[in-house]
Order: sequence, then C-alpha cells, then structure tokens
Amino acid sequence: MGTPMKEEPSRILPHTLRMVAWEVTRSCNLACGHCRASALRGPYPGELGTEKCLQLLDEIAAVAKPVIILTGGEPLLRKDIYDIAAYGDRKGLRMVLATNGTFVTEAVANRMIEAGIRRVSVSLDGPDAGSHDAFRGVPGAFAEALTGIAAMKKAGLDFQINTTITRANLAQIREIHDLAHRLGAAAHHIFLLVPTGRGKEMADQAITASAYEETLNWFYEEGLGCAIQLKATCAPHYYRIFHQRHKERNGTPERKPAAGEGGHPLHAMTRGCLGGSAFCFISHTGQVQPCGYLELDCGQASEKGFAEIWNDSKIFRDLRDLGLYGGKCGRCEFIRVCGGCRARAYEATGDYLAEEPLCVYRPGK
Repeated sequence: MGTPMKEEPSRILPHTLRMVAWEVTRSCNLACGHCRASALRGPYPGELGTEKCLQLLDEIAAVAKPVIILTGGEPLLRKDIYDIAAYGDRKGLRMVLATNGTFVTEAVANRMIEAGIRRVSVSLDGPDAGSHDAFRGVPGAFAEALTGIAAMKKAGLDFQINTTITRANLAQIREIHDLAHRLGAAAHHIFLLVPTGRGKEMADQAITASAYEETLNWFYEEGLGCAIQLKATCAPHYYRIFHQRHKERNGTPERKPAAGEGGHPLHAMTRGCLGGSAFCFISHTGQVQPCGYLELDCGQASEKGFAEIWNDSKIFRDLRDLGLYGGKCGRCEFIRVCGGCRARAYEATGDYLAEEPLCVYRPGK
C-alpha cells in the first residue's frame, strides 16, 4: 500500500464572531490627528436611534456572544449609552467601552459599572501633557484623561491603555508603557497607525517597515515578563513574530491555547487580522465593515439582518478565503496567524486582498 497523502489544511478561515467594534456616535470633543472617523463635535446625520441600536444587539446576540466595543467618536457623548450597554449585558454580550477619558468622573464610572460595562480603554499617545495634547489636538486632554483614569480606579472599574504608534511617539513608547504600569492598567494595547480618515494627513508619520518589525520584537520581549496584558492591534506581524520567537526559545511552534487558559499573550486571539473572520466594525449609520480602517460596505444594518451580512457578504467571504490573497501574503507560511493588514493593503493598492505593504518578512526564508 502507498503512503496516504498528507491532507492540506483548509484555506478557508472559520468565521465565529468574537468581537465587534461599534461606532455608536461619530461626535467627539477632541480633534485627534490620527482619527479614523475624522470625528468632531457633530451632530452627524443618520446616527442609529436607541430602538435600532437595541434591535442590532438582538441580531448580533442571535449570531454569537462577542465582545462589543462601544466606541466613537466619544461614546459618552451619547445620552443613551448606558441603556445600550445595559441591554447588551442582559443579552449575554461582553460590553466594553473606548473613551478619551475626558468625561469620566467617579459618578460616570459607577454608572458604567451599573450598566454592565466590564472594561474601559483610555487612549494615551504620549507620556506627558505636551506630547499627548499635541496628538489629541486639545490642551488639557492629558490631565483630564488621568483624572478620568483615577476616577475609574476609585470606582473599581477595569481599564486598559491604548496607544497609537507613530514617528512622533515611537521613541516614547517605553515611557508610555511604563506609565500604563504605574497607573494600574489591566492591559496595554498598541495600535500601528493606519492612514485612513484624518490619519491620511499623518501618512508621513507612519513608521517604517523596519521600525515596525523592531517595535513588535520589543513588544514580544516585554511581554515575556510583563505583569499586565499586552496586545498588538493593526499589527498582524506581531503574531508571526510571536510564533517565530517562541520556536526559537522553545524549539517547537506555539500551540493554540485551550479554552479557559489564562495569561496567554494572544488573549485567545490566534490571528493578526481578524477582519471578516472573527471581527467586524459597525459605523454610526449602521454600515458593517471588516474593520474601522477598511471602509468597505459589507451591508447596511438598517436594510439587512446582521446574520445575513456576517454570513453572506462577498467581502467577508473573500477575506476568509486565504487562497485569494495576493503577493507575498498569499505565499507566506504565516498567513493563517498573520494575514497582513487588509486596510493598509487597500490604502496602498485599492485591493483589500493584496500583500501588506509594511512587511519585511520574506516567505519561506
């Protein structure tokens, strides 16, 4: 008898929904230079009303029980934000909220806890007032964010620090990371700038591919003995680096963590770009997209059911089919754990399946 042929792994990614970022409002009190939404005070036309928001949560909960990130703009500008959060919590969804921190008082923190919000992320893009306020476009933003963080700590609300890395703050990333530790954050998430929205005006502030690689290697090393959770977002190469470095250290590839295991640096996220396979973004008007930086219309929640959009959108189905990926991403042995940033590929080429432009790795090296 001949030796059975080894079965090739499927090129189709599973599509269990694990996380939704929902831009509940585009209005904001800041004017951050990198803002995906180019958000300002508003109001913005077409924003989903309370009833439609609750219906959308029903539809999402019928598909899966993902983490729901209430984001913006500034979600605390929305008067019904606590009602939306509480309803999602009752549906069994894990509700979290992303804020700039400037509106958070102890009373607001307690209201968030009562509404079932499990964690809040606060963005700090500099280690001091001068750097952060310049990035955020409003004097006093840093001081107000720290005041908000202090209020959350006093109320006992879990919080994390998010940082968008650009050339302007790359040299300060360790200081920002140390600040996250000192503040008592549960986690520090870094985001690599994607030049969309107002971020297009900061395209010259995107770090180079080599600096990208160096930063993610530093982040991996920091995570080996770090007391808080670390996660890299909009930086899918981190997951390739993680697997490479783990093999170098231990002689074997990293295994997928079993359900319920804690302390794993991937936080049960086993792939870099999750857009369309485990993650989606919903705009303030109800447009469903692969992510906030990849503004492709996968379906309008005001016109179609969420389940139909998630399961049947051609764009989502394309993103799940690794056999369609072009360039070196399509040839790469790490495609299942990385996938490249689809938003950067689209911004650079107009093709969301093209190769990631900020990658120094050579497949098969």
